[in-house]
Amino acid sequence: MDADELDWNRTLREQWEFHWNHQLRDRLDGLTDEEYFWSPAPDAWSVRPRGTSAAPVQAGAGDFTIDYAFPQPVPAPFTTIAWRLGHVIAGVLAARNAAHFGAPAASYDTWEYAGDAATALDQLHTQLDVWLAGVSGLGEAELRVPVGSKEPYPEAPMADLVLHIHRELIHHLSEVCLLRDLYPHMKTFTNGASR
Repeated sequence: MDADELDWNRTLREQWEFHWNHQLRDRLDGLTDEEYFWSPAPDAWSVRPRGTSAAPVQAGAGDFTIDYAFPQPVPAPFTTIAWRLGHVIAGVLAARNAAHFGAPAASYDTWEYAGDAATALDQLHTQLDVWLAGVSGLGEAELRVPVGSKEPYPEAPMADLVLHIHRELIHHLSEVCLLRDLYPHMKTFTNGASR
């Protein structure tokens, strides 16, 4: 196939869609609230009821906030599934959907974080739908346009942002799956049934 005939939009979408359809979506089904909030390490960052966090920054507009600090401590605290999903939903997807695809304004400070796993998964699916619809509507010329001042690298083309967002999604949602894999084993270990 000649490079001039390549459907760049389809190729960029398939980077994410293949991983989502074959490795992630089914593995997120059935996420429980206990898994969502489970912390395998002390002092992990999470999503917590407003006013209950000890983190330097508690961002969010609703009944739940996400733990954060700026600058981030070294080493960075471990993060729960709730934190990782909150990061992906608000910071990776919703903020970009607002900046590039006409979705309502969104940021870590203004997001209403989910207080349960089912709501977080609903938020994730909603933001993914908006993202994919927006990306699907980009022609080759639009994929070459610089992303502008709403992004840290304003001169980078939109195609670079699409690749970056897909890498972020694959990276963080794979971490969520790993924590789900670890959860039943650690629960058994901490209950003394296995040494």
